[in-house]
Amino acid sequence: MLRRLDKIRFRGHKRDDFLDLAESPNASDTECGDEVPLKMPRTSARDSEELRDAAGPGTLIMAAGVQDFNRTEFDRLNEIKGHLEIALLEKHFLQEELRKLREETNSEMLRQELDRERQRRMELEQKVQEVLKARTEEPTAQQPPKGQAQVTNGADRRSQGLCPRVQKWFYEKFGEYVEDFRFQPEESAVETEEPLSARRLTENMRRLKRGAKPVTSFVKNLSALSDWYSVYTSAIAFTVYMNAVWHGWAIPMFLFLAILRLSLNYLIARGWRIQWSIVPEVSEPVEPPKEDLTVSEKFQLVLDVAQKAQNLFGKMADILEKIKNLFMWVQPEITQKLYVALWAAFLASCCFPYRLVGLAVGLYAGIKFFLIDFVFKRCPRLRAKYDTPYIIWRSLPTDPQLKERSSTAMSRRLQTASSRSYVSSAPAGLNKDEDAGRFHGTKKGNFHEIFNLTENERPLAVCEHGWRCCLINRDRKMPTDYIRNGVLYVTENYLCFESSKSGSSKRNKVIKLMDITDIQKYKVLSVLPGSGMGIAVSTPSTQKPLVFGAMVHRDEAFETILSQYMKITAAAAASSDS
Repeated sequence: MLRRLDKIRFRGHKRDDFLDLAESPNASDTECGDEVPLKMPRTSARDSEELRDAAGPGTLIMAAGVQDFNRTEFDRLNEIKGHLEIALLEKHFLQEELRKLREETNSEMLRQELDRERQRRMELEQKVQEVLKARTEEPTAQQPPKGQAQVTNGADRRSQGLCPRVQKWFYEKFGEYVEDFRFQPEESAVETEEPLSARRLTENMRRLKRGAKPVTSFVKNLSALSDWYSVYTSAIAFTVYMNAVWHGWAIPMFLFLAILRLSLNYLIARGWRIQWSIVPEVSEPVEPPKEDLTVSEKFQLVLDVAQKAQNLFGKMADILEKIKNLFMWVQPEITQKLYVALWAAFLASCCFPYRLVGLAVGLYAGIKFFLIDFVFKRCPRLRAKYDTPYIIWRSLPTDPQLKERSSTAMSRRLQTASSRSYVSSAPAGLNKDEDAGRFHGTKKGNFHEIFNLTENERPLAVCEHGWRCCLINRDRKMPTDYIRNGVLYVTENYLCFESSKSGSSKRNKVIKLMDITDIQKYKVLSVLPGSGMGIAVSTPSTQKPLVFGAMVHRDEAFETILSQYMKITAAAAASSDS
């Protein structure tokens, strides 16, 4: 062990270069304190003589050996302590150096700079090789005969002086353009992703709204023209458009309108106050952003922005999926109409002159935009029968609708197959209600057997598959009985909760609707924003109300339970009065 500590001691810097022990973060109180030498008790001459007289010379020798042994152990401990201090100081110094190196150097930046320098070096080497190759491939001038030497001497000097000048002039004039066409590998820039922030998310949504405002205002103005919001403006626009199409000036008219719009934008940018819109603009109040927000306010802000983004992305996804399904023959009867229309347009463009085709398309577009759409928007039934583009767009399905249709078709097939097998094996004399009540069941078995109810008690059509929730029974003290996950059903007379855990039927809960004394919406966690996702039901048998929490379709379940409860109470009151 001492040899290993010696190696540690002489491996690092000198001890004079280290910091003080008090500055080391890993040093303890005992390591940083001053070393106090251990004082051995000294015996006087009189005491030694007494010891010598009492115990003799053997005892004196033994005491001296014990003192030498204590001194050697003390020296070893001091030496080990010194080695330990040096090791701790070395560790502290190495940690500081490592931290400085990590702060000063960045491996990714160094790697990118190294790749750039390598690329530059390869380009320079390639240029040098090209220059050397060009010099070696230059044909060596052959010496002419002696008779022609004097004649060609002047011409050679002129050509040798002219070629470098031409090359230099050409490189000065066109060298920059030649270098622009040199192929270089693309550098892949790594974009840093920003962390999630409520303030940043809200700001991006506001930027998106401001950026889309010109497009939305343009669409609103077009819709106002088609709806004849301003009769004079729509009449003037219809007259000008039809005249331009009839005389073949439709394209120049649209180009002139684009130039006019850019000119107005230039004047607005210069400070002019020019506002022209068919639909009056309504200024929305802008709320100043709050700097200090609580946790619940931040959470509610994120939820609002996420809801807007969800609705926006949903609408965009619906449009894209409908266009995709239109061209992918998902519904052949709809795509067939588009196929026939494209063939008709192709044949018309081949047989008729472009002026006639353009005139027909322009007139139809003007009449459709200004007159037909106005009539269809005012008469929805007429539009649902004769507006072909509207009918095609409404009938195009999205991907979730296709999945839902396939799942419903599969379930209908299974139901028909199972009903056929049941009808073939069922005894005669059962009516339809008994058949439906007997056949209905949950994942674990028949409904009436699980909850020990009569066969005519079955879930309502609204909650045929039940609502997933968790039952919170505050009368119980055990965690396993306090919260149970399961499914909630509503029958004509009972409120049934089926626990998801396998076991006996004791975990299930059956509440008679007539025994309910109070029912109301409940918020389990007051910290979260919103009105909550729970329903509290009070009965005489429970001291505290039973809470069905974490229910996604809470409002639907509450309305169903309340309406069924009111129906039963009204029927009971009518029977008691009679």
